[in-house]
Amino acid sequence: MASEGILLGMGNPLLDISAVVDHDFLNKYDLQLNNAILAEDKHLPMYDELASNPNVEYIAGGATQNSIRVAQWMLQVPGATSYMGSIGKDKYGEEMKKNSKLAGVNVHYYEDESAPTGTCGVCVVGGERSLIANLAAANCYKVEHLKRPENWALVEKAKYFYIAGFFLTVSPESIQLVAEHAAANNKVFSMNLSAPFICEFFKDVQEKALPYMDYVFGNETEARTFSKVHGWETDDVEQIALKISEWPKIGGRKRITVITQGADPVVVAEDGKVKKFPVILLPKEKLVDTNGAGDAFVGGFLSQLVQEKPIEDCVKAGCYAANVIIQRSGCTYPEKPDFN
Repeated sequence: MASEGILLGMGNPLLDISAVVDHDFLNKYDLQLNNAILAEDKHLPMYDELASNPNVEYIAGGATQNSIRVAQWMLQVPGATSYMGSIGKDKYGEEMKKNSKLAGVNVHYYEDESAPTGTCGVCVVGGERSLIANLAAANCYKVEHLKRPENWALVEKAKYFYIAGFFLTVSPESIQLVAEHAAANNKVFSMNLSAPFICEFFKDVQEKALPYMDYVFGNETEARTFSKVHGWETDDVEQIALKISEWPKIGGRKRITVITQGADPVVVAEDGKVKKFPVILLPKEKLVDTNGAGDAFVGGFLSQLVQEKPIEDCVKAGCYAANVIIQRSGCTYPEKPDFN
């Protein structure tokens, strides 16, 4: 059984504004499917346009928060997971708090007085998605919030940490504090490559955190971008996963790299070896949208990792969770998992 507060996540809480659109909509806002970007001025009118869509849905999101919610759902132990990030004092922020409490996650949000709660435009075409994050309040997280005794107590209590790479753009100091705590106390620290732009434009802060990472998650596009940025001259996902796993390491554990490839097998690199695990294939007509699939995979994986299950079980749980999520709109799930 997972104990209370065993897993702590930190990241950018965003309210997903999700709607099915067409290719003209993507072209209008210069968007690509299966990509995640930060909003520029040209994207700002898009949020109102999505909100006026008759099929619009609002779902508490943000990559890390998705993973933590899924892990919590898989564990079914109230308060097994905790989460920190920054929201605004507004109706979206209230919605986020309500959503997270219902999910059983122990959330300690920093509430910013000046900025609105962050949103993520989720544009769905043919089951695939393009994500455009307007960080707003999520960008205002302060390391002082983490250092408050009631919040640092969550760090002390947790044995496993997960932070998506997106948080590198907001509070690298917070990441460093948690990473150093994990290394000093033989706890498990994991991060995600998260998006090509993180590997490209936040290379330095990513490299500073990398030696502390016991688990590195990512997908094939992010892995290939990481390889290109580091001059590795290979597109072979297995080779890239190996090279990431062999990156210099701080702390007593070896690093394990886990790369998902959509419908292709999951690649796991550890100890100089690569294993591949098949995913659960889904007929095209059952696919609703891929938003949150990678986050759900991580959540499922972590739900078994915190119970000290073998890596095969962690990957199976990840594949199970991703399979459930892509048959539903956004990162949502039924009341109870039926994973065994």
